[in-house]
Amino acid sequence: MCGIFGVFVSSEKYTLEEIVPVLEAVARVSEVRGKDSSGIAYRDPNTLRIEVLKGPVRISRLLNSDSYKRFSRSYSNKSRVFAGIGHARLVTNGSQLNHVNNQPVVKNGLVGVHNGIIVNVDELWAKHTDLQREYEIDTEVFYALFEKYLMNTGDPLSAIQILDKEVFGTVATGFFPNNLEEFLLYTNNGSLYILTNYNDYLVFASERNILVRLRNKYGNLFKKDFELTQVMAGSGYRVLLNKFGVQSFKVPVDEVAIYKSRNVEPYSVNIETVKSYEQQQDEVVLDVNMYRHTANALQEASLLEYNLKSIDKLQRCKKCLLPKTFPYIKYDNTGVCNYCHNYVSQNRDKSLDELKSLVEPYRSQDGQPDCLVPFSGGRDSTFTLHLVKKELRLNPIAFTYDWGMVTDLARRNIARVCGKLGVENIIVAADIHWKRKNIKKNVKAWLKKPSLGMIPLFMVGDKYFFYYTDKVKKQNNINLNVWGINDLENTDFKTGFAGVPPEFDKERIYSLSIINQLKLFSFVGKNFITNPGYLNQSLLDTFGSFVSRYLIPKNDYYHIFDYYPWNEEEIERLIMEEYNWETAIDTDSTWRIGDGTASFYNYIYCTVAGFSEIDTFRSNQIREGLIEREEALQKLREENRPRYETIKWYLDIIGLDFTETIKRINTIPKLYGLLVYINFVI
Repeated sequence: MCGIFGVFVSSEKYTLEEIVPVLEAVARVSEVRGKDSSGIAYRDPNTLRIEVLKGPVRISRLLNSDSYKRFSRSYSNKSRVFAGIGHARLVTNGSQLNHVNNQPVVKNGLVGVHNGIIVNVDELWAKHTDLQREYEIDTEVFYALFEKYLMNTGDPLSAIQILDKEVFGTVATGFFPNNLEEFLLYTNNGSLYILTNYNDYLVFASERNILVRLRNKYGNLFKKDFELTQVMAGSGYRVLLNKFGVQSFKVPVDEVAIYKSRNVEPYSVNIETVKSYEQQQDEVVLDVNMYRHTANALQEASLLEYNLKSIDKLQRCKKCLLPKTFPYIKYDNTGVCNYCHNYVSQNRDKSLDELKSLVEPYRSQDGQPDCLVPFSGGRDSTFTLHLVKKELRLNPIAFTYDWGMVTDLARRNIARVCGKLGVENIIVAADIHWKRKNIKKNVKAWLKKPSLGMIPLFMVGDKYFFYYTDKVKKQNNINLNVWGINDLENTDFKTGFAGVPPEFDKERIYSLSIINQLKLFSFVGKNFITNPGYLNQSLLDTFGSFVSRYLIPKNDYYHIFDYYPWNEEEIERLIMEEYNWETAIDTDSTWRIGDGTASFYNYIYCTVAGFSEIDTFRSNQIREGLIEREEALQKLREENRPRYETIKWYLDIIGLDFTETIKRINTIPKLYGLLVYINFVI
């Protein structure tokens, strides 16, 4: 989830003037992994002290700060091995405004950096009552347990072996064990790479592409005797610091107490914190759980309308569940809608064996990554990643694009799955602060002049997923990507409210004909003219999203559910039993729980139009024969209930007042008849 990096060099062969620019360069490139906070640590063996500089600023700002200029003066060329590490953080748990939660993490003299999420952190602290928890960050428990097991076994690798079985989630870490003259690198999912000649130089980073860019920049330094290698899942490296050396290891370790490192005096750690240039504006990490049972929760939740009696009076298709308020809907004399009459079954005459044959030319012969799976952390992408790894037997990389609305719940589920499968997770983090500002401006403009056809503007920021999928493929020399897009999630009504008629013969749910693209563009343009609030800093983001979704060619890809029948019960059974999936606290559904936007826009659709994308999803299931109409109707009645905690999280995270926003939405004229207000209570 974050970017970790480090440089270890024999100071006997290289000068500080040659080493420090490399450390700073790999730091800057790692910023793509996270921009919420950052830190650098440097080990001085002469003083037995580790200097740490960190703060709630992106790494590029940290390196340009006066604090770093002072910090860098401590770099010494008198030691045998230069050792510097760092972190570019995408906040998951623990506010970045509390410096102890930022990385490098310091625990009883141990100093390290960690990329990933430990999902059983609370259980581990509860189990090990002899350990003291000081911070909010999950990384702390890994280092506390390492020290405990190191003390018990006397062997760092044995300690890691025990940790590998006890810690659940994703771990890619590098740390200075206290009292040992070495540095340890370890990962349980392969999200770690090294660039080294094994003799006098080693650089590590979270992604292959980061080291490729570094190697290209310093071509004269990293010549042909350097090797760029992935640290495979369940393995790691020891970097010896008394005299430079690199040794690999695998977990589980074949022998106990493989070696005994020379003990030295405990490290002392000096920590300096950089203050953010925009500290008051930086967003604090919010989790939907924090809204449970708060003082204002019941009062705020009571504002959420659920006009079920009025909605139940709507005419619905006799076969599916689409109501009369659905755009471009028509019923025949039997009460069946045109969407049912024109529906094309998804039960294609294809099989997983056919897909295995199709992907065979892409398969790597040396164990290198050969497939990219766009991974949102949702149930369908989880099932897809599972099939790609377990059934297709490919070596996938899971790719996640965090545009600012990925919830901590989704991140934890991503960690569960990638950790269990041993799959590398590459995450591209947008400028989240900027993205959320864009959303806020567009939602504020929309509230001034609401139009159901403009609601997709709230979500345009995530459409760069398509662009970055192609980019990450190229960066990792991968041609193939396999999507978990589910055609049952087709939501024609979103463009329908913008005056775009349904395309019953389109190949993909994200496809749109040229004529309809022009109609959509015209509709959006008219709204921009009549509502100047849309003319804000997000225009470039909006245009780029349109290009990414509709215009950029998509090559060498397959959709898993074209070859494997989608089955909700099978998918839910897998994610719960195999990966111990975490569900949301404000809905029983496992769908649309990883992105905070869905609960907000579905509330608007349901409140104003009497239906949401849940109605379309359940209707498609009915058409496929996957669910009976009465059961689907009961499910959507429950699933359309407003999700207070997630809506509250969404509005807080973009900086809009919950009460004012919901009251404004509630005043929008309804598309259905007489209203009967039923207040929603937690």
